[in-house]
Amino acid sequence: MKKTLAEIAELIGGIVLGAADKEVTGITNIDDAGEGDITFAVHPHLEKAAKCAAAAVIIPDTMEEFSKPAIRVANPRMAFTTLLALFTPKPAIEVGVHPTAVIGKNVKLGNQVAIMAHVVIEDNAHIGNNTIIYPHTYIGRETAVGDDTIIYPSVTIRENCRLGNRVIVQSGAVIGSDGFGFVTIAGRHQKVPQVGNVIIEDDVEIGANTCLDRATTGSTIVNKGTKIDNLVHLAHNVVVGENCFFVAQTGIAGSAKIGNNVTFAGQSGSAGHITIGDNCVFAARTAPINDVPANSFCAGFPARPHREWLRSEAAIGHLPELVKKIRQLEQKLAQLEQK
Repeated sequence: MKKTLAEIAELIGGIVLGAADKEVTGITNIDDAGEGDITFAVHPHLEKAAKCAAAAVIIPDTMEEFSKPAIRVANPRMAFTTLLALFTPKPAIEVGVHPTAVIGKNVKLGNQVAIMAHVVIEDNAHIGNNTIIYPHTYIGRETAVGDDTIIYPSVTIRENCRLGNRVIVQSGAVIGSDGFGFVTIAGRHQKVPQVGNVIIEDDVEIGANTCLDRATTGSTIVNKGTKIDNLVHLAHNVVVGENCFFVAQTGIAGSAKIGNNVTFAGQSGSAGHITIGDNCVFAARTAPINDVPANSFCAGFPARPHREWLRSEAAIGHLPELVKKIRQLEQKLAQLEQK
């Protein structure tokens, strides 16, 4: 594919600096960019981009000039995302049911679905229009999958679960596994039946090898627009709001209630049965153990306000020096007592 900078600028709503007729044949990052590529840059990477081999750079519209051909836009990252889709079209998928797929009784398949090799879809399941199910995936009985959804290889979605429209489930994810519920009687752990389900709303993405447990009763719920990274665990009866981020290796214990626009950074987590307000951010390896009000920025274990955590960490760095001073003072005190 070839596009001039003028054509690209029109596509992404930008303004060209330099040769508008310069042709671009690819798109990539700054380090890998060659003479025919376009890349993007924001502070503090603009100087590096100016020296790279790229034919052109997408830059913020706050810049009036640049040392090589460029396109000024309000949001370079979003523009780059748009061009990635343009220069790297999705692979063509053959519509239909593969001969090796196993389809149960009363299964409803929408229009233009693709059911690939060795997929198993149990009785009374419903698959929406334009949905793609990759090989070796299992869809349990009574489960419903919405329109325009992509389920990558080796995914398990167990019985009675609900997935909305435009959901993406990456390879190896498990949706609707039993929640971790037991009652201990006379030293023996008795399993509590997990009879609820999982509800995934529209535009959610679920990462590879992520596990979302079914509710004991009721539903484990992930509301629309939330993005879940690889190796994340949401336990039974967790309720997640809209447009949240869960970064890799995060674990949320059972019955936690999480508001809208909440971010859990890598290796963070939450105690169960707590409520977290909207717009909260938890830094890496942070774990709240009590309710957290909206608009909080927390760090550490147990989670506390980020600035407080920074002061505590700074103080810890001075501990060896403080211990040394205390020992010196103890020695002086002992000398004074002897006198």
